[in-house]
Amino acid sequence: MKKIIAIDFFCGAGGATHGLRKAGIKVLKGIDIDQNAKETYERNNPGSKFLLADVQTVTEASVMKGIKRKGNVLLFVGCAPCQPFSLQNRYPKRSDERKSLILSFGRLITKIKPEYIFVENVPRFGKEKNYFFRKFRKMLTKKYAIQTGIMDAKDYGVPQNRKRFVLLGRLKGFGNKIALPSATHGEGLIPYVTARDAISGYPRFSSPTLIFPSNHVTQKLGAKNLLRLKFVRKNGGSRSDFPAYLVLKCHEKHHGHKDVYGRMAWDHPAPTLTCRCTSITNGRFGHPALPRPLIRCKGTLLASCKRGCPVRQG
Repeated sequence: MKKIIAIDFFCGAGGATHGLRKAGIKVLKGIDIDQNAKETYERNNPGSKFLLADVQTVTEASVMKGIKRKGNVLLFVGCAPCQPFSLQNRYPKRSDERKSLILSFGRLITKIKPEYIFVENVPRFGKEKNYFFRKFRKMLTKKYAIQTGIMDAKDYGVPQNRKRFVLLGRLKGFGNKIALPSATHGEGLIPYVTARDAISGYPRFSSPTLIFPSNHVTQKLGAKNLLRLKFVRKNGGSRSDFPAYLVLKCHEKHHGHKDVYGRMAWDHPAPTLTCRCTSITNGRFGHPALPRPLIRCKGTLLASCKRGCPVRQG
């Protein structure tokens, strides 16, 4: 039986690579433009090599160097930057050169013709009004059968609400039909994995500055924000629990964004963790019971951490 080998484009620190490897797929190479990601990528994914390259200019020869296709099935993974398409982006109509990166990925697909394709992005990416998605899909459908859909990570055992657009592609005439996997968790299935399941086993420290474990720290709160968080009801409370004198002026006549300054609920999956998930001012990122936000890794990358800390926030 042929083995699946993969190349991970826009690999960053290697999250997609790590998941693929855990699923039994041999990821031979990760490609990214960020030199700072190299050490973290290779340390967390031993045997997978990091290629520093721009997907807009990298050649097919560079991509395929050292890759033997005979006897194997090749998978291209392309989790392009999501920021231009995210709901968190306040200016989605602005010009952003990152939007076209998916088309550069499409160019490499049409030239090299891997047997399989996997693409993941924010839900908005797959909307019909997204010109770049429509063009990318058109590039693929000439040679590939594709399946698309919106999937939520909590339905597959992740302790977090995290909806993502997913595209699977199969070279026409190769192999069996492809389909998005059915949910494994939820009503009538395995119970959802909750915040309690994920983080209750960590030491119950309260100090906003204490570092635990190595390389981790919580955000230091000002006196007023610390007081606000103490008023928020444990296990799922929100800023509606504030006494009047602690309500921010911008919230006095604004009743939306209730998650801001909120606490996670122990027995539900966490909310979607954004890049600002360690600040209580940016969402429901307060600890379910303690007077602090979530912990975070010191620094932006984790070259000194062998366990892949982004999934271990608590």
